[in-house]
Amino acid sequence: MPESPPIEFFNEDIEFEVKDEQKTKEWLQKIISNYSFELESLNYIFCSDEYLHQMNVDYLDHDTLTDVITFDNSDIEGVIEGDVFISIDRVVDNAHSFNITPERELQRVMVHGLLHLLGFDDKSPELKKLMKSKEDECLSLLSL
Repeated sequence: MPESPPIEFFNEDIEFEVKDEQKTKEWLQKIISNYSFELESLNYIFCSDEYLHQMNVDYLDHDTLTDVITFDNSDIEGVIEGDVFISIDRVVDNAHSFNITPERELQRVMVHGLLHLLGFDDKSPELKKLMKSKEDECLSLLSL
């Protein structure tokens, strides 16, 4: 039997579990394959606003709350090796603001982090629009 994809879920300062963990990993692997990338390792680390805010200050010099921070640890083109930190506090608050379920917002944020590792950026209005369309495209592949 083949080894499962090297996608792992961790908690930093909160208790949290991804629903349908195996299907979520398969969905993320499918996205990576669709972009013809190879998966070395992908870690999702779930944490609080406080934890992610401190990372934002320490590593990115941004004194703001955020829902996701992605670290690309790969030095090989076409290979995914990264860490995606997600604030569950932000996910829940944003889901409420957008009038969607926290699970759906979490899926959007998870794929947003992955899209950064696949080379997409969101630093301009045009790039944000493209990122949003790629998020929607990836979410449409999800069959949870």
